[in-house]
Amino acid sequence: MITLTDVTKIYQAKSGQVTAVDNVNLTVNQGEIYGIIGYSGAGKSSLIRLLNGLETPTTGTVEVAGNDIGKIKGGKLRKARQEISMVFQHFNILWSRTVRENIAFPLEIEIAGISKEKRMKRVDELIKLVGLEGREDAYPSQLSGGQKQRVGIARALANNPKVLLCDEATSALDPQTTDSILDLLVDINEKLGLTIVLITHEMHVIRKICHRVAVMENGAVVEEGQVLEVFRKPKQPITKRFVQQISEPEETFETIEQVKELYPSGQIIQLTFVGGKAEQPLITTILKQFDVTINILQGKISHTQTGSYGTLFVHLDGELTEVEKVIAYIHEQQVEVEVMTNA
Repeated sequence: MITLTDVTKIYQAKSGQVTAVDNVNLTVNQGEIYGIIGYSGAGKSSLIRLLNGLETPTTGTVEVAGNDIGKIKGGKLRKARQEISMVFQHFNILWSRTVRENIAFPLEIEIAGISKEKRMKRVDELIKLVGLEGREDAYPSQLSGGQKQRVGIARALANNPKVLLCDEATSALDPQTTDSILDLLVDINEKLGLTIVLITHEMHVIRKICHRVAVMENGAVVEEGQVLEVFRKPKQPITKRFVQQISEPEETFETIEQVKELYPSGQIIQLTFVGGKAEQPLITTILKQFDVTINILQGKISHTQTGSYGTLFVHLDGELTEVEKVIAYIHEQQVEVEVMTNA
């Protein structure tokens, strides 16, 4: 659905040339929710402007829904853009129009000759899809942040696009509202088979709904892969920082030595669970089958679109041979285990 090949975008500034996008190669599959994450200045916004044709690449090709966006112009570009819709951070809706009128606006300006009856039927379908029944005649000033973003999403879907671009679409929302909007995007993706590209600096957004993710730094994609795999084994320092935001326990050990003072015997081990293994009653089974004691020190499980990922630190105590049997058993269950220290 989307292919970027050797894409570079260079801007001219007073201080000289600025490379905003640096030799990026990406492929987004049809029906996929694809996340692009990076801190401010990483090149995310420049990249998304290349996808919808607001910018042309300095070098390379940008293909979206069968169109070479960087090369077509005029009427061909306008037609191609009808298949690429955008959801913005600050909603970008018309304050003088009601919910219904905002959603109808793209149908008025893009599709000549469509009857008012057909326009209103489409608007009613979208109002139901995004959960705004009963708010049709409300103005933006009467809506919550989440409701305004639902209007923005409905309006973006008015012309039945093939691709939906979301530029920090949840950054202006509180955590609970963010989750509700993310759930809506998943619902839309599943019902319509819509390809969604999400630009964000929040790893929670990536973790919750994306199938794959690209990590950007200084204009380049430094890491890419399935979200669960990136969570499991991040390679680049920036990726590790993003993953640590939500995968590490809120309270972590400052040093292993501090824990050794509390538990002078036994072993401290770290368990890493991936996929369905994160849901199994491993600790309960160990206590039933082996003559050991287990103290859970800390842990956290994160859920992604394709499975769960979790880490658990435990103190394992008992006879050395029995402890070794437990560690061997954990390996057999395909759970990663690392002995942190012999306490």
